[in-house]
Amino acid sequence: MKKMITILGLGAGDINQIPLGVYRQLVSSESVVHTRTMDHPVIKSLVADGVQFQSFDDVYEKHDSFEPVYQEIVQNLLQAAESFPVIYTTPGHPMLAERAVQILLEKAKQDSAVQIHIGQGHSYLDALFASLKIDPVEGFQFLDATSFKRLEVQFDQHVVFTQVYDQMIASEVKLTLMEDLPDHYPVTVVHAAGSDEEWTKEVPLFELDRSVPLSNLISVYVPPAPPELRHHQFNRLREVIAILRGPDGCPWDRKQTHESLRPYLLEEAYEVIEAIDEQDDEKLADELGDVLLQVMLHGQIGEDEGYFSVDDVIRHITDKMVRRHPHVFGNVNLNTSDEVVKTWDEIKRDEKGGVEEESIVDDIEKSLPALLIAFELQKKTGKVGFDWEDFQPVFDKIMEEIKEFKQSLAKQTTTEMEKELGDILFSIVNLARHYKINPEIALQRSNQTFKRRFQFIEKRTKEQGKTLNDMTLEEMDQLWNEAKSNEKER
Repeated sequence: MKKMITILGLGAGDINQIPLGVYRQLVSSESVVHTRTMDHPVIKSLVADGVQFQSFDDVYEKHDSFEPVYQEIVQNLLQAAESFPVIYTTPGHPMLAERAVQILLEKAKQDSAVQIHIGQGHSYLDALFASLKIDPVEGFQFLDATSFKRLEVQFDQHVVFTQVYDQMIASEVKLTLMEDLPDHYPVTVVHAAGSDEEWTKEVPLFELDRSVPLSNLISVYVPPAPPELRHHQFNRLREVIAILRGPDGCPWDRKQTHESLRPYLLEEAYEVIEAIDEQDDEKLADELGDVLLQVMLHGQIGEDEGYFSVDDVIRHITDKMVRRHPHVFGNVNLNTSDEVVKTWDEIKRDEKGGVEEESIVDDIEKSLPALLIAFELQKKTGKVGFDWEDFQPVFDKIMEEIKEFKQSLAKQTTTEMEKELGDILFSIVNLARHYKINPEIALQRSNQTFKRRFQFIEKRTKEQGKTLNDMTLEEMDQLWNEAKSNEKER
C-alpha cells in the first residue's frame, strides 16, 4: 500500500506569503493537517478559514534532544499515511532547515511504498536578506543553532543562525562564538522576517541571551569578521603566507626555497623542546607557531612551484593517521600501546607493498643528529632481539669503552681517538634508550643548564665590577655552585 505524504511550507510570515496553490490545498483538505508547530503567524489565519491542525509540539516536550523528536514525527506521519494521504506543514520552505523532511526523503529512497511530494512555501531567507540588507553572493552560511560545531563557522562570510528559540540555545551560540570573536562584537537578532511582526535589534554578542525575547521566529545574524579578528584561524594564516610570498610580498620570504629553510626548521624544533623543558606554556605556544610557520612556508613554496600545497600536506597526514589507527577509526580491537606499535609497523609495511626493506636500518633519516641516528639504530635492532636484556651489561660496556679510549690516548692518533670516543657516546645512547630517555633531549637539557649557569657567572662577575678575565677558576667555580644552589631553592 502506498503511503502518500505531501509537505507544504507555511512561509516566513503572514497569510499573504503563502502561494495560492498551497492555500487551496490546505483549505480544501477534508482531513486533519499535521504541522510541526502551532507557533507560527499563519496558523491562526488558516484555522479561521476552517483548516484543522494536529501539531507535534508535545513531541518536543518528551525528548531531551532533537533527533528523537524528528524520528518520532516521521514515525507518526508514516503511520498516519497507512490509512489516508497525509498533508504535513512546516514553517518557511519544506527544504530549509527541516530535519524531519530529510528523514522522510531518506525513507522514500529505501521504501518505494513511501511517496513524498514537496510542495511550495516561501523561504524566509529572501525576507531575511532584505531585512539585513546583505548580498549572499558575498559568501553566506546558514546554520542550525541546535547542532552546529564551532569549526564549521566561516567568520569571513555572512552567518545566520536559525532555531535560536530559547535562552539555552542563545547561550550556547553566544559562548561558542565568543571563543573566536570579542565579547562586544555586534550581532543582529531578527524576529519574524518578512511578516507584520518583523523587528531587528543589534546587540553586543555577550548580551545575546539576555536582552531580547526569544521564540521560534528568531534568527541571529553575525556579520563577516575583519581579518585582524581572524588571525587565530588556519585560513587566515594561509592567506598571510600567500601574501608574503606574493608579488607585493616580503623580499626575504619570496626568495626562500626548501633548501634555504632547512636550518630554520631544525632551530625552531629545538626551541620548542627548550620551551617544554622550561614548562613555559606561553613560550611553547609561540615556538610551536614558529614550527607551523616553517610548514606553511614549505607548503606555499610547493604551491608556487606547482608540485604540492599545504592541502596535500594535511591530506597526507590525515589519511595516514586514519589508516594507522584502525582501532579508533575502524573495527580493530587494540588494548595496549605495544599492540598499537606492532599494528603501526605492520601497516607501514603494507603501505610499502608488503616488501621488506633489504635492511631494517635502511629507512633511518640520514639528516638526523648523530645522537638520534644512534638512538634509532639501537631501537630498530632492539625490536628484533639484538639487545641486552637488562641494564648492567650496558654499564659494563660503557666502562669498557672508556678504558679503550684511555688506551687510544697513548697512540695520539685522531682517528683512533674519535673511534673510541664515538663508542663511548654510542654506549651512553644505549643506556639512555634502556631507561627510555631520548639522548638528544637529555643533552639539550644539559646544554641549557650549562648556558643558564654560565650566564649567572657573567652576571655576578659584572656586579662585582670585574670581567671574566679577572676571575680565577676557583672564583668562577664558586659562582657556579651558587647558581646550582639557587636552582635547588626554586
